[in-house]
Amino acid sequence: MDFHSAMAGASVPSVTRGLSGADKAQVIVEALPYIRTFFGKTVVIKYGGAAMTDATLKEMVALDIVLLRYIGMNPVIVHGGGKEITDVMRRLGKEPVFVNGLRVTDGETAEIAEMVLTGRINQDIVTLINRGGGKALGLSGKDANLVVARRMGTEVCGETHVDLGYVGSVTSINTEIIDVVCREGFVPVISPVACDDDGATLNINADHLAGHLAGALGAFKLVVLTDVEGIFADPSDPSSLLPQVTVAEAKDMIAKGRIASGMIPKVDACVTALERGVPRTHIIDGRKPHSLLLEMFTNEGIGTMIIGGQGWLPEGAGR
Repeated sequence: MDFHSAMAGASVPSVTRGLSGADKAQVIVEALPYIRTFFGKTVVIKYGGAAMTDATLKEMVALDIVLLRYIGMNPVIVHGGGKEITDVMRRLGKEPVFVNGLRVTDGETAEIAEMVLTGRINQDIVTLINRGGGKALGLSGKDANLVVARRMGTEVCGETHVDLGYVGSVTSINTEIIDVVCREGFVPVISPVACDDDGATLNINADHLAGHLAGALGAFKLVVLTDVEGIFADPSDPSSLLPQVTVAEAKDMIAKGRIASGMIPKVDACVTALERGVPRTHIIDGRKPHSLLLEMFTNEGIGTMIIGGQGWLPEGAGR
């Protein structure tokens, strides 16, 4: 199935229905400079939240990814699956525990995570992209030693140090397999599972992995799909969405508790990518239809862009 056939037969609703021909043409014209800028560039997409569980949103994301590939970009997908892991744990009588957005993982939980992430979710995403006219290839951090990791150890929670168990901290990324996959026209879909030096399975936070991977690949962009609109100046005020923050501002908001819980790993991922040379990082609302395209190909974008320094962006970076 080619992309045209996939789009024609897709069950997702049209976002241009009701627009005049001239308005539709304007949408394409507005996207053109971004398409030209992003051609040949790598974008790492951390895929998670409702966009992974809602059937319509899943199809939209898959088609967005196929479109990025067809216009000459190299999308690299890192997916999560926290909700699904939690569901399976509870069915098995295990109650999940989180510290600063990270799942405390014993040996059995690590096995559950690998089963859910690599065995089910990864293949579901690959299937959707393939059905949409793309060529996706499922990988985990174990494949070709893609992700080298060690146990993270303890995390501070208030005055307590909590042992996270088999939670992995990325020490290095071997990009060779990703380079080969992208060069041959495939979309790599990566499950955030690796192993330590002893061969034990490690569950890696998908946000953290995406940040490290974006840096290692020299990506032009890191986009984190989540279930909030972005970063708010006041978490209790939905009108206080910040379109842009610096790394220093984001770290200060974490220290003051204005960014907390599951948002911390997402911000950390952006900071990691920026510190490794990625010029643009974004946290966007994956619940919005075609949120990837809205962020990448419109002047306004959506969500919050996190940038390095005090308002620094490389020449010509724009949104």
